[in-house]
Amino acid sequence: MVNRHAIQLKAYPCGQNRLKVVLRCARGDIKSVIVNYGDRYGPPGADDAQLDRRMKLYPAVEDDLYQYWVGELELEARRFGYCFLLDDGQDKLWYSETGFSLCRPPKPLWRSCFEYPYLWWSEADEPPAWAREAVVYQIFPDRFANGDPKNDPPGTRPWGERPTSRSFFGGDLQGIIDHLDYLGELGINCLYLTPIFRAPSNHKYDTEDYLEIDPAFGDKRTARALVEACHAKGIRVVLDAVFNHCGYNFAPFQDAVRRGRRSPYFDWFFIQGEHIRTGPDCNYETFATGVWSMPKLRTDHPAVREYLIGAAELWTRELGIDGWRLDVGNEVHPEFWREFRRRIRAVNPEALIIGEAWHEASAFLQGDQMDAVMNYPWQHLCEEFFGRRTMDVRTFVEALNRQRMWYRESVAAACWNILDSHDCMRFLTACGGEKARLKLATVFQFTTIGAPYIFYGTEIGLTGGEDPDCRRCMPWDPEEWDQELLTHYKRLIRLRREHRVFAHGRQVDLVVEEETGLYAFARVDGSEYALVCLNTGDRPVVLDQTTFRKAAEERGLGGVVARPGILAFQTPSRESCGLRDPESGKVILPPLGAAVWIGGLPASEESLAKGPE
Repeated sequence: MVNRHAIQLKAYPCGQNRLKVVLRCARGDIKSVIVNYGDRYGPPGADDAQLDRRMKLYPAVEDDLYQYWVGELELEARRFGYCFLLDDGQDKLWYSETGFSLCRPPKPLWRSCFEYPYLWWSEADEPPAWAREAVVYQIFPDRFANGDPKNDPPGTRPWGERPTSRSFFGGDLQGIIDHLDYLGELGINCLYLTPIFRAPSNHKYDTEDYLEIDPAFGDKRTARALVEACHAKGIRVVLDAVFNHCGYNFAPFQDAVRRGRRSPYFDWFFIQGEHIRTGPDCNYETFATGVWSMPKLRTDHPAVREYLIGAAELWTRELGIDGWRLDVGNEVHPEFWREFRRRIRAVNPEALIIGEAWHEASAFLQGDQMDAVMNYPWQHLCEEFFGRRTMDVRTFVEALNRQRMWYRESVAAACWNILDSHDCMRFLTACGGEKARLKLATVFQFTTIGAPYIFYGTEIGLTGGEDPDCRRCMPWDPEEWDQELLTHYKRLIRLRREHRVFAHGRQVDLVVEEETGLYAFARVDGSEYALVCLNTGDRPVVLDQTTFRKAAEERGLGGVVARPGILAFQTPSRESCGLRDPESGKVILPPLGAAVWIGGLPASEESLAKGPE
């Protein structure tokens, strides 16, 4: 019996005349789903729509409660009408806009079928094409490298000393320029800088002047030189936009402090009363409770909107940057982001607009505001599973799958998959210093859907607790580096960038074994596929190709993994990973080991990359 209450439908455009449909059903409830679709207007002279096309949906993922069936409909007319035939193995049930029926929906079909509004799709509604191929490297400028000691702020501490919330270490933009060869050899192609505009703190999230580079970091000429040098190496540059709040020293706020209600800037802020009361007992909204030095801006105010977006336009044009990361993006007025997107894309049509949101953010990701988000929910799961080991592999995968279905496919592919950042504990520290767990997590990070993201220093073994300890200085003596870990990162970056399947392929789970901890999935795109196997347990695991083949056939991949292809990546090492059982000849994956095979699809199977018809 089909659980009708569990069924939910989502549809979104994925091309000029293509519509993606996602049907959620109770897990284990449905054996097959067929969608009947067509032009919701009948042919000339007909008095009824003809849903004369049929396609099988494929089971994309499942979580603890639901299974998600997915398909891509194509129709030149772009006027989609559709309904579904659900088969639970015993009975068949029709599902349409009017509900459920044992019989095909009655005529006229246009009254009962689901209808998608005329499909207005634009490439401008999607993340820029390069976003899904990005390998992102985050730099906290004060802690990366000191290239010009002459601009060090007063009280600068010795490089490498344990940081406090008020420490300055003299890192600057010239320091980044001086180490671009390091970033080029690492292989990253996208650089994200936390704020670089004038502010009194080391982190610069308390902006004092949005129109000036902070003197401790350099000037406009240095910033432009950095962007140009990055571009010469094929590295795009994303800056931090802090528009939810400003700093206490921001001139309009100071004018409002002095003049109260008489200030033309008084309404730029959320103030209770006729005058501003500063300090811990302040009477205005702030970035967070008790942070009185960061007043919240009224981003619904036209003058605020013009000032901030104008500043972003200026820097996009003046520096030639490639995008903006939106600090506290989920607390800024949505219409602000709509105008921001239109105006920034007018300056640079390929600009990436990526938000900071620590929870589900689909309301901002409909194509009119943000392109994608920093994937903190993903980070939380990875920290608990790989780092702290507080959940089993099935719970981990089911939670991941639930997250994957939050967003459109193109959005999910562009989200930044972070393991750590300036706002959270270093991942190696979360792993209790167990490097093998960090390495296993990074194999997953670089082979799953989403753009991999590296916080400076993690690739050489930098550790640190919660903020500010996670913001330690980058050591530049190679003797202090974990060279084996750095080599591991370089191999993963090369694997990701050399094989299109990791940026563009769809992902299908094949094996999730609670007893052994084995997690295996396939990535499939065009004529290429990858098979990724992670042993998240504490004992060796035997990899049985028969199991993979059966799981692939059940998920509509046919013979995709029948030929495992070339072993392209393995860890912990070539000597200890991929050993064969002398009796069965099967591959043995050691504890916390990973293996990635790359293969090609015969011409007869290339269509499987998009799912079965």
